[in-house]
Amino acid sequence: MRKARSKKRILLPDPKFNDRLVTRFVNNLMDSGKKPKAYGIFYDALEIAEGKLKENGLEVWKKALENVMPSVEVRSRRVGGATFQIPAEVRPDRKISLGIKWLIKYAGERHEKSMKEKLAAEIVSAFKGEGSAVKKKDDTHRMAEAFSHFKV
Repeated sequence: MRKARSKKRILLPDPKFNDRLVTRFVNNLMDSGKKPKAYGIFYDALEIAEGKLKENGLEVWKKALENVMPSVEVRSRRVGGATFQIPAEVRPDRKISLGIKWLIKYAGERHEKSMKEKLAAEIVSAFKGEGSAVKKKDDTHRMAEAFSHFKV
């Protein structure tokens, strides 16, 4: 029998927007425990995105994150010695985690100068429904659709 599940830690809201989702994003963005630096990068990226789109930076980021979050994914399942990819709904908490991780990962792979510029560019492109993070979501959905005949 498995042990009891660990309790979810309650995150404190961020100082500027008073939003827990921002704290969660910054915690994923953070490198080597440098949270003030991560907050700085995030807030600067929102300002840059706000300047490009002439809209509220936080709303732009939330819409971009929404555009990146997947609703289905494929999971491996062994049936009679063979491994099949079976499409499955994504839990709401995992949706957010995947969206955050993909935004940060594909922002880091861009070719702008600093991380704040990279993150701002990825947020703007995700807001418009373009960019690598949105492509990753579309690929995930396409793969789930391709294996939909295995659905249990």
